[in-house]
Amino acid sequence: MSSTANRIVKNTGFLYMKSFITMFISLWITRLILNSLGASDFGIYNIVGGAIGMLGFLNGAMASATQRFMSYSEGAGDKDKETTIFNISLILHVALGLFMVLVLTVAGFFFFNGILNIEPDRIYAAKVVYGCFIVSTMLTIMNSPYDAVMNAHENMKYYAIIGIFESLLKLGVAFACVYTSHDKLIVYGILMAAIPLVTLTIMKIYCHRNYVECVIAPRKHFSKAMMKEMTGFAGWNLLGSSSSMLGNYGNGLVINHFFGTVINAAMGVANQLNGMLLVFSNQLMKALNPVIVKSEGANNRQNMLKYSYIGCKYPFFLLAVISIPCLLEMPYILKLWLKNPPLWSVLFVRLQVIRTLLEMLVGGLRSSLSAIGNIKESNIWSVFYYLFPLVVLWFLFVAGFPPYWVYITSIVFMVFVGSAVTIYYCVKYCGLKVSEYLKEVVYPATAVFAASIIIGFLPQLFVSEGFLRLLICALLSFSSFALAVYFTLKASERQMVFSIKNRILHYVKQ
Repeated sequence: MSSTANRIVKNTGFLYMKSFITMFISLWITRLILNSLGASDFGIYNIVGGAIGMLGFLNGAMASATQRFMSYSEGAGDKDKETTIFNISLILHVALGLFMVLVLTVAGFFFFNGILNIEPDRIYAAKVVYGCFIVSTMLTIMNSPYDAVMNAHENMKYYAIIGIFESLLKLGVAFACVYTSHDKLIVYGILMAAIPLVTLTIMKIYCHRNYVECVIAPRKHFSKAMMKEMTGFAGWNLLGSSSSMLGNYGNGLVINHFFGTVINAAMGVANQLNGMLLVFSNQLMKALNPVIVKSEGANNRQNMLKYSYIGCKYPFFLLAVISIPCLLEMPYILKLWLKNPPLWSVLFVRLQVIRTLLEMLVGGLRSSLSAIGNIKESNIWSVFYYLFPLVVLWFLFVAGFPPYWVYITSIVFMVFVGSAVTIYYCVKYCGLKVSEYLKEVVYPATAVFAASIIIGFLPQLFVSEGFLRLLICALLSFSSFALAVYFTLKASERQMVFSIKNRILHYVKQ
């Protein structure tokens, strides 16, 4: 197994470890806080946090731009340029943090005067929490350049440790709220705002001690051209991410207007379950993204495309192996989980998972476009394929179409049209060959999925619905999936799988 492949596997392992531990801690925290604060105060915390969270995509666009430029320069081996990028990103993120403080402070006036529906006796506590959220948001934004440095160096081990430590701090805050005699909501808000300060301090000390590019000297390390390039990239990235957010949020508003909150509940169930399934594939992409960008920075276009194909195929496999039994046994799973799932939930979850699986097939290609920096045209197109479906949906629902058309229009425009745009610009700028992409990604993914879902469906013909059928379905679909994946892998990929297996067995024996 090559050193790069070995690094990807190791980093993905660290990220999975972090995800499992933090997921377990988060479930525990939610239970403690809900019981401690009560439903009303817990609702206030989530309402206030949600109001601020809507603006989080601004930081996301700037952070991803910083990570792209840091990884690119790391791949090129240009430490001076990395130092310049680090200092420019500090300037941009401090400016963004101050801008967010200003915007959120002004927005707070409107939130607490007509928008948020909060009991009068809890207004003061809600305002304190809101102020804590503003401080927390500013500190999180200021932490982004250090996060980008860790990402560029592929230091997922330390990243995972920080993530787990942050979750443990949140658990400590939850216990503090259980035993405090003061206003629990105010205590929770203040202590939660202090956590980013702790993690920022730790990451700052670590990065300055271990990475030579982490030197704070903006006057010495400044480039007007680089700042223009970074802000331009972040701006086009912001256009794409905001279009996606508005398109998906708009779907919920249109559904609400025509069908009411019960259908929104079904969409909420679909989004929550889909988000849980996505954890397994997203961690691999987090480990792959810096490798793709660094390959382009090292002028190794062939390697960049190779890892882009991996970024399309393997996240699809990781999501599909868990999704297939869920797709087949969704009615039973939802009854087991929710007892009385909202109307349309089963179909909505199935369609949402199918949409996500299809999106996975071009995930690595989007990373390759980001790696070369030519994202302007594809993000302009994103405005069309994310927002035009809202117009189509409106006319369909006026004409009396059923609510599941929200997913059909999303698949047609956001997935098929969006994927076609991505492939076109990858051909234009990255040297992608469509025939090679079909051979490396689409054909094996389709064959594996079809074989597994057909075999997994067989128990439904002979066994009545229940836990036994779910277990048989999971075993059959997983076994057929593993065999189908093995036979579609190339010799080098099979060798990598055996190397991973041997390494796991070695650790187990120790």
